[in-house]
This record gives sequence, structure tokens and C-alpha cells, in this order.
Amino acid sequence: MVQLFTESLALPGLGWLIAAIAAAGLVRGFAGFGSGMIIMAAASSVMSPFAALAFLVVVEFWGPLPNLRAAWREGDLNEAKFLLMGVAIGLPVGLWTLSFVDPELFGWGVSIAILILLAALVSGWRYAGPMGPRMIAGVGTFGGFLGGLAGIPGPPVILLYMASAKAVSVIRANFLLYLLGIDMMMLAIFVVFGLLDRQAVLIGVVLVPLYMLANVAGAWLFDPKAERLFRAVAYIVIAASAILGLPVWE
Repeated sequence: MVQLFTESLALPGLGWLIAAIAAAGLVRGFAGFGSGMIIMAAASSVMSPFAALAFLVVVEFWGPLPNLRAAWREGDLNEAKFLLMGVAIGLPVGLWTLSFVDPELFGWGVSIAILILLAALVSGWRYAGPMGPRMIAGVGTFGGFLGGLAGIPGPPVILLYMASAKAVSVIRANFLLYLLGIDMMMLAIFVVFGLLDRQAVLIGVVLVPLYMLANVAGAWLFDPKAERLFRAVAYIVIAASAILGLPVWE
């Protein structure tokens, strides 16, 4: 254990991971999403794909818990239920696909997926139609697949909700519930199949307190009336995580 801890402290890019965790916690607490993109952009540049996912799962599972009560009160629990039903289908498929992906290709895939999301959001497209159970479950399935493949389950759901006319407080709460549910499923899968990388888990556990404090600070900064600020933060987070996660920086 001592040797593992020493090796973890010597991990190239550890300082970048710490900075990413602090930034991700602030964004997750404020917007309810976006942390996975920031964390994976950093983790995928210094860890193998499965190790990066293990690190993400360990950190993400605990970080949002201080804000769970408010999300449960403000969110649409029925929509969250259908999202997670879809995730249960897509997540295992994404993890299975990951086992065949080259690490460098993995890094490019993460960034490209994020940039595609950004382009769709900035285009100004808005969805005015009904959000029925089938559509929500379908988006959840796609999100689960991307979560298993690249650790970024948010893009499809972010696109759906940010393009809707729903209040930002509901959007934020639904994101938190959806992402927490994914973290629980992914953690269970990793434990059952022995996919938890020891070093990644150790670093993640050490950084959990920092991530939780940053989540609390981000939630304190959130203003339900500041929709323009909410969307601006979302766009900046997406762009930064995509650019910084490109393999060219390794």
C-alpha cells in the first residue's frame, strides 16, 4: 500500500488532475453537470481508459451527495426514472465497446464528442416538442453508451434539456439525479467485474473531500434566475474540456 501511495504521488499529471477536480466540483455544483467532461479530459491524458473511468466513478459518486436533497425536491423524478432505465441498457454496451478501443483513439473520441455537443448547443437549436417516456429513455440509452465508452454520459441529455424550455432549476436537478444514478450503476459493474484500478481508486478517494467542498461552493453560487449565466458557463465548460482533453497535449 505504501508503495502504491508513493507511485500515485509520482503520477505524471497529478497536479493537472487536482486542478481539474477543483474546477469540476465547482461546475457540477453550479450547473449540475459538466464535471465528467472536465475530469475525463484530465484523467484520459494521464491514465488508461479503464483507469480513467474508475477514477471518475470514485470521485463522482461522492461529490454531489451534499446537493442531493435539493435535487430530489426540485427535479422531475419521473423523467429521471426513464433516463436511468435507458442507461441500464446502454451502459454495459459502452463498457464492452471500450475494451476494444485504443487509448489515443479514446482521447480523441472524448474530445470530438464534446465538440459536437458544443456545436449543437451554440447553433441555438431548441426543441419545442413533447418529451415522452420513449424519447427520454432513448436519450438515456445513448447517454449510458457514451458513459461506458468515454466516461461522458452527459452530452445527449444536456442537448435534450438545454434545447428545451424547462426551468434551469429543473434541468440542473435532473442532471444531478441522472448522473448520480449512472455513477451507482457504473460503480456496481466495476466492482462485480473487477475493473477498479487500485491506483486510480486511491487517487480518487484522496481527492473526494476536495471535490465535495467544490460541489458545495458551486451550489452556493447557483442562481435559478440567471439563465444566461447558466448557459454561458455550460458552453465554456464544454469548450474548455474538449480542447484541453485533446491527445496533442500529452
